[in-house]
Amino acid sequence: VLVESLLVFSMVLSVHAVVWDRFSWCTVALAVQAFYVQFKWDRLLQLGGAVFQFRGAANSGLLPASMVIPLLGVVMKERCRAAGIVYFERFGIVVASTGMLLALFLSVLAVGITKPVPTNTCILTGVAGSVIIYTMKHSLTVSEVIEVLEVLLIFVYLSMILLYLLPRCFTPGEALLVLGGVSFVLNQLIKRSLNVVEGRGDPIDFFLLVAVVGVVLLGLFFTVLFIFMDSGTWISSLFFHMMTAVLGLGVIMPWLYRLIQRNPLFWLLQFLFQTQTRLYLLVYWTFLAASACGVVFYQNAKRSSESKKHQASTITRKYFHFIVVATYVPGLIYDRQLLYVAAVLCLAVFIFLEYVRYFRIKPFGQTLRHLLSLFLDERDSGPLILTHIYLLLGMSLPVWLFPRSCAPKGTLPGAGALVPYSGVLAVGVGDTIASVFGSTMGEIKWPGTKKTFEGTMTAIFAQIIAVALILIFDSSVNLNSSYAWILASVSLVSLLEAYTTQIDNLLLPLYLQIMLMA
Repeated sequence: VLVESLLVFSMVLSVHAVVWDRFSWCTVALAVQAFYVQFKWDRLLQLGGAVFQFRGAANSGLLPASMVIPLLGVVMKERCRAAGIVYFERFGIVVASTGMLLALFLSVLAVGITKPVPTNTCILTGVAGSVIIYTMKHSLTVSEVIEVLEVLLIFVYLSMILLYLLPRCFTPGEALLVLGGVSFVLNQLIKRSLNVVEGRGDPIDFFLLVAVVGVVLLGLFFTVLFIFMDSGTWISSLFFHMMTAVLGLGVIMPWLYRLIQRNPLFWLLQFLFQTQTRLYLLVYWTFLAASACGVVFYQNAKRSSESKKHQASTITRKYFHFIVVATYVPGLIYDRQLLYVAAVLCLAVFIFLEYVRYFRIKPFGQTLRHLLSLFLDERDSGPLILTHIYLLLGMSLPVWLFPRSCAPKGTLPGAGALVPYSGVLAVGVGDTIASVFGSTMGEIKWPGTKKTFEGTMTAIFAQIIAVALILIFDSSVNLNSSYAWILASVSLVSLLEAYTTQIDNLLLPLYLQIMLMA
């Protein structure tokens, strides 16, 4: 935990060495108090004193999670300020302020339920809160303050509902990242739905917002419904499919139509088949999806009746990382907008299939339970299987969060040109190579972890080679001699992979994106 915290502090200070303004004091104060409060959360988890059931075999992860959203907002603000885009500069300030307030709320919650009350931590939390609120008072307009408070309110209610319904699925840090992100998306969707201006806003952004909120609301609806009826019967399954169609065609489609001012299905078909390159990419991705399904069926066929408890090895699970890299790299090089939309569709399909598996919806629910049980690891300790969804999110978030409006030529200068590749580098290449080489050839273990020195070093080396290959094949990338910063960023994120117990598929790409954008 101490080394993980040191790495996070190093990244926070590295970012603010480049971008120092009034929010830097807030971020540093937040990091210091999150470091202290993290130990209170860890103690609560060990003693079973936390309000909800969190994922075991991991620390609270409060410090690394608390820094992600504020740092993303700060670097986005700085990039958009340099590009002269005032609207998105203000948006970055709102993102940073929201992230700080959510992290502060989680800290206050931990301090409040710790007995006896930790005096020193209370003082630190109070000082950090005062600095953050003072800065927000002098930085945000009244409407922006209301927006931040709206997100906090949605986060509180969403946390109470989902953490109760989904025990042992998240650590406190993962809950902050996932539920904070969903709360922000929901608030943005409500705000934009109430202020629709024809021709303003990119349809693919609206598509992402509606898809994320739609699948979350769908899950909440069926969770409440199946409290009162058995989800495993044919009647319930038929009702599930009918209500999915009704909610999709009767709520989600009209909602999207209001935002993009055209028929969503016609727009999507026109978008997907607009150019010949897109057609080739879709055929190629269909082949890779079939290959991934083939791996699942083949590994299950190998599982004999005598070894039903057999689990897939680390190397076997990394096959999917290789497939995902092969999926994303051509999309990033040839058509990032298509990759953006395809990733949204894939996320919606993944979450829908998880609902089918979780609720045992006929005819595929039980089959999915059997097929996916082979690939479970210690992080899937709750009722949901989330690791494959986290992998997709880790690869997609750098593409979705890339500030296109602040990059007039479609790319940022210097190391920022690699921002869309953050998921490919951190998870697709770095994490995969570290796991494969560490588990097969690693002998020298990092103190206090199961990860090896050899795995981390090969991961850094592999990512540097990947950057060189990106420079060769993607003509839009121009690093402008920022190689030392890229090496430092890759090294810090690879070391974080060795020491963190959080979901690395989610955390690592976000930190690499922050470092590269800075």
